[in-house]
Amino acid sequence: MDGTTTNSRTGGRWIQHWDPEDAAFWEATGRRTARRNLAFSVLSEHIGFSIWSLWSVMVLFMGKEYGIDPAGKFFLVAMPTLVGSFVRIPYTVAVARFGGRNWTVVSALLLLLPTLAAAYVMHPGTSYTTFMLVAALTGFGGGNFASSMTNINAFYPARHKGWALGLNAGGGNIGVPVIQLVSLGVISWAGAGHPRLVLGIYLPLIVVAALCAALFMDNLAPMKADTGSLAAIVREKHTWLMSVLYVGTFGSFIGFSFAFGLVLQNQFGRTPLQAAQLTFLGPLLGSVVRPLGGKLADRFGGARITLWNFAAMAVAAGVVTYASSIRSLPVFLTGFVALFALAGLGNGSTYKMIPGIFDAKAQDRIAAGDTPEDAAAWSRKMSGAAIGVIGAVGALGGLFINLAFRQSFLVAKSGTPAFVSFLAAYAVCFALTWTVYLRRPAPAAASADAPALAQV
Repeated sequence: MDGTTTNSRTGGRWIQHWDPEDAAFWEATGRRTARRNLAFSVLSEHIGFSIWSLWSVMVLFMGKEYGIDPAGKFFLVAMPTLVGSFVRIPYTVAVARFGGRNWTVVSALLLLLPTLAAAYVMHPGTSYTTFMLVAALTGFGGGNFASSMTNINAFYPARHKGWALGLNAGGGNIGVPVIQLVSLGVISWAGAGHPRLVLGIYLPLIVVAALCAALFMDNLAPMKADTGSLAAIVREKHTWLMSVLYVGTFGSFIGFSFAFGLVLQNQFGRTPLQAAQLTFLGPLLGSVVRPLGGKLADRFGGARITLWNFAAMAVAAGVVTYASSIRSLPVFLTGFVALFALAGLGNGSTYKMIPGIFDAKAQDRIAAGDTPEDAAAWSRKMSGAAIGVIGAVGALGGLFINLAFRQSFLVAKSGTPAFVSFLAAYAVCFALTWTVYLRRPAPAAASADAPALAQV
């Protein structure tokens, strides 16, 4: 018995009582239920990420006969990140409104729309506007991340959130290199003229993900739709500070994932097959190490891991800038793959900081008179809303990166100016992390947040 009951409100599977912070409850029923929901959440989010990054591989099939220049292709792969960013907030609210299991089913089935649309329009002669509209539909896949993370955040106790959220996100992120590997297989076997084969592979996988969610996942009744929490989170300064940090980590990961193949083609003259043989390496490594970032954050603190991770990202960006300026592909690949790995590590550590901030503030609420149960409920509610907003803003980093590449290639015919701007951005994120989350304020200047932030 895992606590699943039927709730007449929806007729679906609803868990009426959920208290993962209670050690006895967690060991008796909570751990098993949480792990089952995590496993199928990963599956659905994995497919969502693959569809979100669909156009990063479709552009590899678009030769001269499509009539789209490099700048146009960078803009095309930027469109899904823009739409994916905006839909993350309503996707976050939908989890509490409809239930995590119910919304996972719906969000998975929505992926059929961009996949079928791409299959219909993917041929020479289609207008650029049509391609842009269809690419925008794949933004639905970006929304899956926010709803999945909000849902899993509610299932796990604070002491395991870093690992659970990192595993959930990492398993989803791997959808990027997997679809790139699928495209490599298609190009190698059938040539660059058969993009619909990639889409044909994913259509049944979407159905499988939705079916598994319907059969094996649960809704949490204690998660109530609360627009007040969303309004409160928007007014919370740490929402926007953490959004900046997440732009630097996840924005880098998704932006580089979408742009990598185009950079290889346009700066280093790789063919579609040669580019496809390399594009999956960075996203794969970045996805695999994301849970490690969460695990390290659980042990050493999210802010500390995030700080030194941004320092390392700045160094890697310096290596890539140098390699880009001298057009050395081996040095470029070394630096770029390192950037992917560090972005993945930082994804895990920054996401651990989000519930950590509100769990620590919950202790302040207890000291002010709240019951531990009310404080814990407040923390889950606020961190869930924060995950949605921060995830939405962070995803915009992918848009910024592709627009930076577009402008860089338009003006300089090279990605070097874009890499210089990325290095500067990582330096800003390093300074922000140190100033807000690690530097000990002078006693006279200590803010009300200081006791909470000391635990992040």
